Amino acid sequence: MQANELSVCGLAAVRALFAQDAGAIKRLYFDYPTGRRIGVICKALAAARKVYRCVEPAALEKIAGTVHHGGIVAVIEQRGLRPPRPEEVRGWARARTPLLLLDRIGNAHNLGAIVRTAAFFGVAQMVVPEHPEQALPSEATYRVAEGGMARVEISRVPSLAEFIRELRPFYEVIGAAVRGAAPLGRQSQSRTANAKPIALVLGNEENGLAPEVAAACDRVVRIPGDGAMDSLNVAAAAAVLCWEFFGRR
Repeated sequence: MQANELSVCGLAAVRALFAQDAGAIKRLYFDYPTGRRIGVICKALAAARKVYRCVEPAALEKIAGTVHHGGIVAVIEQRGLRPPRPEEVRGWARARTPLLLLDRIGNAHNLGAIVRTAAFFGVAQMVVPEHPEQALPSEATYRVAEGGMARVEISRVPSLAEFIRELRPFYEVIGAAVRGAAPLGRQSQSRTANAKPIALVLGNEENGLAPEVAAACDRVVRIPGDGAMDSLNVAAAAAVLCWEFFGRR
């Protein structure tokens, strides 16, 4: 495996990748049982003169770098993340495209779970900051996302707070925090049809939203509980918030 390559593991993830961008697969490795289920993929790789090979379980584990390979590993090029262009943002707003912004989500597994949730609710655009605490797409992210990475585009901006300020003329930006100013409830369901589309902001697993990010939002809300627990895992919070603001629509 070269330094600029990633392993995409699991049949759901590989099938989603193949359906979205078959040309992205550089090499494919699989065990015998899985090989009987991917004839279409192998035929396409053969036509493109790319490597596809049935290997022993020990070899597959070594290629994947994990025992959690799900019987198949696709090797792809690791792509750099770029900031969205202003015209793209305006296009998203015109199309009322929902956005999910992540403020220093540090765990690659959480990132994958959030991507899976976003894909489930049709949130195809996600933005992360250029920050050392922010996790970027990795083998674990692809594995946990279960094919969601093929359906969600991730952009990367130098400053999330600055991006939010640039976004607010086009979007209502709603941050989530343990001590948000208002709980979720009727306010999220009473928006008019001509209201701005929504961009949700989720904060770091330990520290939540950075103060400058929270200040840049139009408003900050909290998910009400019974008080027994202080907060939800950020991936669980993403599911609740995506349902509240996007799933109901």
